[in-house]
Amino acid sequence: MEAPEDAPAPAGMSSWPMWVLGLVLMIDQIDQNIVRGVVPQLQDEFGLNDTEIGVLLSVFVFVNGVITVPAGYLADRWRRTRAIGHTVVAWSAITAVTAAAQSFGQLIGLRAMLGFGQAITEPSAASLIGDYYPSSHRGRAFSLTQVLQFTGFGLGIGIGGAIGSTLGWRWAFVLVAIPGTLIAFAAYALREPRRGHGDLLHAGVTHDVAGDDADDDADHSLFDEGMRQFLVDMIRGLRADMKTILAIPTLRLSLVGVGVLLFSITAVGAWLPQFHERFSGLTQREATGAVTAIVLLGGIPGILLGGRVADHYAGRIQGARVVIPAWCVAVGTALFTISYLEIPFAVSFVLEVVGFFIVTMAIPALRAGLTDVVPANLRGAGFGAFNIVSVVFGAAAAPIVVGYLAEVWDLRTAFLVLSPPVFVGSYILYRAKYHLDEDAAKIIEAVLRAVQEQQATEQARHPEG
Repeated sequence: MEAPEDAPAPAGMSSWPMWVLGLVLMIDQIDQNIVRGVVPQLQDEFGLNDTEIGVLLSVFVFVNGVITVPAGYLADRWRRTRAIGHTVVAWSAITAVTAAAQSFGQLIGLRAMLGFGQAITEPSAASLIGDYYPSSHRGRAFSLTQVLQFTGFGLGIGIGGAIGSTLGWRWAFVLVAIPGTLIAFAAYALREPRRGHGDLLHAGVTHDVAGDDADDDADHSLFDEGMRQFLVDMIRGLRADMKTILAIPTLRLSLVGVGVLLFSITAVGAWLPQFHERFSGLTQREATGAVTAIVLLGGIPGILLGGRVADHYAGRIQGARVVIPAWCVAVGTALFTISYLEIPFAVSFVLEVVGFFIVTMAIPALRAGLTDVVPANLRGAGFGAFNIVSVVFGAAAAPIVVGYLAEVWDLRTAFLVLSPPVFVGSYILYRAKYHLDEDAAKIIEAVLRAVQEQQATEQARHPEG
């Protein structure tokens, strides 16, 4: 699919939706990662070991992954902007309540609830990006949303470390819960685009840009026959959706590759502040500040450049939107692996900033590629499937495994042991290049066919026109 870098923006296309959805992902990541910045305070107050901290970090991710598939199913049938607004309000309240936890069990329960709520926003936001923007602009759209998401990742750790070490861990949860309400109102105000509107724009069809009022009715009709029938219909619908999605070769290879990648990447991300505390001689505040700097200095320019590269090379290199991520992750991981060795912190820091810059260049291309190959009416379920593989089989187990290996050996050894699988994942992802362009072309062909059929129907009804 051709996607020239200087492709003009279609009439009526606004950057506001990508900013709002990016802010949703940012506050999501702040809430999720605040706990990483207050690990020492939690260990002191509740007497937790590294394995228990790993469980605390993973329970959110695991629940998030399990719920994200049915959440994707709903994203394909609900009004997505409204679902996102409701969810942001709910998780902000849960984050604030976390400050009142009196035991490790209560912490686990509240983090699990937070994962349940946040699972809804990811497939809904990704589906909306696909409908707001044509293929030629999706790399840049995803780059902005992902920049804000990684900003939230860094801010969560940094804010947690700064507030936790001065005011205590409870205040960290209270203060980060406040901005969510404002972001929720912005999400409520977004226009709901028609399903497939972005594909129509890519095919050159610029009319029919209004929101899909049918989603308002769908919000209610899903439950008209009661919760039991809704669950039966959802299970049946999910089976059909997954069968269609897993028949797409690009997505199958991407699911396997990304699952392997995120296992190792999340393993490192969850424990990097503790690594620098234990092996670089940094204090808690210095370590969390260093990781925040790595994420912001490397992640923001990496994602921004990655978005432009994704759009520029989409029509110039076979399978560019999986080839670019595969190479970026492999090279970036190699730099990170070197940084785990016994070298001065300054050298380690530079390697990790550059490594994170290269790794994050992969994100916009990969997300744009997945959007290109999944039909518009199934993109919520498609990103739900992507999330459950990457989260449950990739990210959820990683903090626990690292915590266990750190107790058996040490954190440095654990990092080095978990690095090689990333290169395997990169190769599997690279193999998807032989299918991506063909799978994406099928989506556009289907859109054009639907437009032609609609035009033929209109002409048959009004032959005099």
